[in-house]
Amino acid sequence: MKRIQLFEFEDQSWFPDWMRSSLTKLIEVLLRLTGLTEATTHLVKSKLKELNTQKLVDLGAGAGGVMIDVYQGLKKDDDLKNIQLILTDLYPNQSVIKKINDLEDPNLKYLSSPVDATQLAEVPEGLKTIFNAFHHLPKDKARAVLQSSVKSNSPILIYEMSRNNIPLLIWWLLLPISLVIIMVMVLFMTPFVKQLTVKQVLFTYVIPIIPIAYAWDGQASFPRTYALSDFDELLKGIDQSNYKFEIKLFKNVKGKTQGYYVFGRPLKENNNEK
Repeated sequence: MKRIQLFEFEDQSWFPDWMRSSLTKLIEVLLRLTGLTEATTHLVKSKLKELNTQKLVDLGAGAGGVMIDVYQGLKKDDDLKNIQLILTDLYPNQSVIKKINDLEDPNLKYLSSPVDATQLAEVPEGLKTIFNAFHHLPKDKARAVLQSSVKSNSPILIYEMSRNNIPLLIWWLLLPISLVIIMVMVLFMTPFVKQLTVKQVLFTYVIPIIPIAYAWDGQASFPRTYALSDFDELLKGIDQSNYKFEIKLFKNVKGKTQGYYVFGRPLKENNNEK
């Protein structure tokens, strides 16, 4: 397996929730600036229509911003104007949950109780999504998510914006330069953060903990990302006789490759999603 398990600040239990949320907001800015939010909205739309469902359940939603943007984009389609989005996380941030649920959108909800992506039979019905979070899972957990989607007949869409297609030696050699570049980028990206807080400004421009954490986590995510070939090992031994996985490079509307996606669904006669 090409993927290696490196340390990321976001994964640590001692890392403050508000700082984890700050990193997530920066990722949202990056996705918007690179056009990935719009492109992934088209991807989700095509899979929802393929499944003939208007129910979407995001796993590992974090601050929720990316999927909320996707949700807003999906509602512009007449066929999906009644789309329902449920946000979930294994470690839900209660302050984020309150802000989203206080929007009082009847089709948008963030569950306050922990949701384990390895136990999909207990997760609400709908297309399950994992966006830029699958690389956080160690091999046993990643495999458990895939196994759970098969056992519970749950359709799932996994998207990763990186592909882990750079040799590890080159990654190490370029790391010092990459970290500096990304830290500088954070200084320019921060003003574009939605609901920017005083804490995020303080720990970006005065005490630069957020730029350091964001730069390291961003770079560490490359070797942590499961390469396409790694899915052969992850799926080995999982009974796929009544389930199909589609693993493909993701191309935006301009035909440029931006990561990859994994789409799993029960075979038609066994698809219980409505």
